[in-house]
Amino acid sequence: MAFESTLEMDAKAERMLAKAEATSTVVADEYEDQAPAAELTRKDITRMAWRSLALQASFNYERMQAAGWLYGLIPSLRKIHKNDEDLSRSMKLHMEFYNTHPFLVTFIMGIVLAMEKSKERLSVIRAIKVATMGPMGGIGDALFWLTLLPICAALGISLAMEGSLAGPVLFLVLFNAVHFGLRFGLAHYGYSAGTKAISALKEHTQKLSHAATIVGLTVVGGLIATFVNLNTTLVLEVGQATVALQQDLFDPIMPKLLPLVFTLGVFSFIKRGVSPLKVIGGIVVLGITGAYLGFL
Repeated sequence: MAFESTLEMDAKAERMLAKAEATSTVVADEYEDQAPAAELTRKDITRMAWRSLALQASFNYERMQAAGWLYGLIPSLRKIHKNDEDLSRSMKLHMEFYNTHPFLVTFIMGIVLAMEKSKERLSVIRAIKVATMGPMGGIGDALFWLTLLPICAALGISLAMEGSLAGPVLFLVLFNAVHFGLRFGLAHYGYSAGTKAISALKEHTQKLSHAATIVGLTVVGGLIATFVNLNTTLVLEVGQATVALQQDLFDPIMPKLLPLVFTLGVFSFIKRGVSPLKVIGGIVVLGITGAYLGFL
């Protein structure tokens, strides 16, 4: 989802809004009780962040994360809406189609609770939900899957390959320190900033996504050079001369050329839809064959 243009994100937001409206059972656009509710406490927001861990617990292809989304909001919604009809409308609204990055969802939850507290119109709340879930998904993918995960995995694997049990522990601690820090920090920031956070998100979404993707790809490049080991022992005879492919041809052109070509080959198979299990099986067969015939 990284590198998406504003037009692409707008088009995607329109499609998501259409899906949300298609699953909507809300007939009114305003709450009966228009009086702003009391401020939620830090304990309420923290509780919401903890419950957001179950966002994907009942994921389905009709409404995706809707049930988990409502599960995270429901204690605060009960505190905001004392009118049963308003609570019913709110719950129906939040059971509409929803899908975003599971780690950054608390930022949107905080904004939505601030709007619920102010008794905004339901169509406005729906529009904000839909407008933010796409950008947060893009930022989350670039930040967590392309940047944080490779960095933490590289540090953990480095220790594990030396036989240290601290490797997996370091990976889990580093990854989850950032994950939970953002999950809880963004929940409180989203609620305190309310709709003002929307403009900042819109302004910086593409920059953040682009920067995180660049860092992530740089890390992936380093991982390829560090952990993908592939050398050939093939020697070609050219007239009276012999040429060792690895030492005389590949290494002078670019060190780690073979691991790069190998990784790009694996990537091309995955991109064409070949099953990862088949790719792994092919790698095993290639390794055994290469070792048996003596060219690897």
